[in-house]
Amino acid sequence: MSTLTIGKVADAAGVGIDTVRFYERAGLLNKPRRTASGYRLYAASDVGRLRFIRRAKTLGFSLDDIAELLRLNDGGGRRGAVRALASRRLAEIEQKLTELSRMRDTLRHVVFQCRGDGPLAGCPIIDAVLEGATNQQADHRIRRSA
Repeated sequence: MSTLTIGKVADAAGVGIDTVRFYERAGLLNKPRRTASGYRLYAASDVGRLRFIRRAKTLGFSLDDIAELLRLNDGGGRRGAVRALASRRLAEIEQKLTELSRMRDTLRHVVFQCRGDGPLAGCPIIDAVLEGATNQQADHRIRRSA
């Protein structure tokens, strides 16, 4: 069986050594065998696991989600469970995109309204931020009193 040092497994997977250690501590990567002098020795299969984790991170899965995906994959889970997890993540991303689009539209509007010269008083950007802060405080007060 071929074994790799932490540096080699990290290089092969395209991650840093600290990342390998972190995933090991988080339980996403099995504890490696150690040499008599304490060096970690990883299996070649750990490279694929690290790549899987890295790819799942780029898709926005949380570490808990990734742990669940790995558990399902390792234990012969069902596609339905994987699909449900991915569907939840997709819904979260779509919600964030909606929020980001709203923020973009608001900023685009106030930037267009601001000429960029003159006194700060009456600046549409500052006014929009202050109005948003005031609305947020009012929303918070209403929720507390409910």
